[in-house]
Amino acid sequence: MLATTTQGSATQPPLVLLHGFLGSSYDWRELLPHLSQDYYCIAVDLPGHGRSGDISIASPGFSDCVALLRHTLLKVGIPRFHLLGYSLGGRIALHLAQTWPEALLSLHLESCHPGLLSHDERHQRAMADKQWAERFNTMPIEQVLALWYQQGVFADLSSAERERLIEKRRHQQPLGLINCYQATSLALQQDLRQVPAKLAYPSHYYLGEQDAKFSALAKAWQPQAGFKLHTIADAGHNSHQAQPGAFATALKGALNAISRGE
Repeated sequence: MLATTTQGSATQPPLVLLHGFLGSSYDWRELLPHLSQDYYCIAVDLPGHGRSGDISIASPGFSDCVALLRHTLLKVGIPRFHLLGYSLGGRIALHLAQTWPEALLSLHLESCHPGLLSHDERHQRAMADKQWAERFNTMPIEQVLALWYQQGVFADLSSAERERLIEKRRHQQPLGLINCYQATSLALQQDLRQVPAKLAYPSHYYLGEQDAKFSALAKAWQPQAGFKLHTIADAGHNSHQAQPGAFATALKGALNAISRGE
């Protein structure tokens, strides 16, 4: 069973939150006060992360992640819920929506990739992920994190913000991170572009206006997926961290519209 952090009243509609790679349920702490008055928030520690750091998964690991989430949520009495996933958490949310669609009330994706389309893309990603796994396995975690947050997708972060993230992430368990990273590699993920369009409930996609890569990806994907796109001002790849108030306003607006049947 995966570790969870809850906030709000269990009498309110449930909202499950899935963090990104290197994160934990703690990553949502600034967002939860904005949401928990109206929604029962269940933030999950994914396998290899946070208090689920000792839970390993097979490779490919998406089915294991969905099975663990299903077991955890049913165990705590949450058979139906709204679902929000950021980055890796969004990719896992797409797999959950594909294989357990009847559990969802709505799907909310933040800065997540639907899947690579060509063999060459998958091969290149597999090689890059192998290098990252070797770094996590052989280098001090602080050094690996310093390299990780130099990637282009994090270009909006200041030096001070990078240092704060490194300090926050350095207590994770490297072996758990390596296992999850390799098992949920984008190179192993199928193309999930059609999933949102097949769902019987609304889908929404959230991105930071400074995240050029995922802005282009989401806009190209939107006609096929049919989701509503929300752009968060003055934010990069992790818009819920950069602008929790603005992100919460967009998310609550979407959730409230769903509750009204819009």
